[in-house]
Amino acid sequence: VQLVESGGGLVQAGGSLRLSCTASGDTYRIKSMGWYRQAPGKRRELVADITSIGGSTNYANSVKGRFTISRDNAKNTMYLQMNSLKPEDTAVYYCKALVPTLTWEAEYDYWGQGTQVTVSS
Repeated sequence: VQLVESGGGLVQAGGSLRLSCTASGDTYRIKSMGWYRQAPGKRRELVADITSIGGSTNYANSVKGRFTISRDNAKNTMYLQMNSLKPEDTAVYYCKALVPTLTWEAEYDYWGQGTQVTVSS
């Protein structure tokens, strides 16, 4: 599974951005996908994730009500709509796919290369 993110950039506080993550390869094996972010000097943290079956979502408290995660399975693409952006949302945003092995004995994380989001005050 390969992941490619796009959509990052520079935006003023209060603005919006939409990130995209397109998967290729054995996409039918993906169990769930998620967005993570890492700010300078901080640990990588979960922003939101979504299951492949059922589309159940989960959000970090810091983004609830402002960010929306979604998937277009026909396009193998996941999105993160980010509204009311704050300077503290500034980070590199990474896409991750959780992929079980064919025997379901283990699960592996696949990561994209990351895309920079910068929110100016």
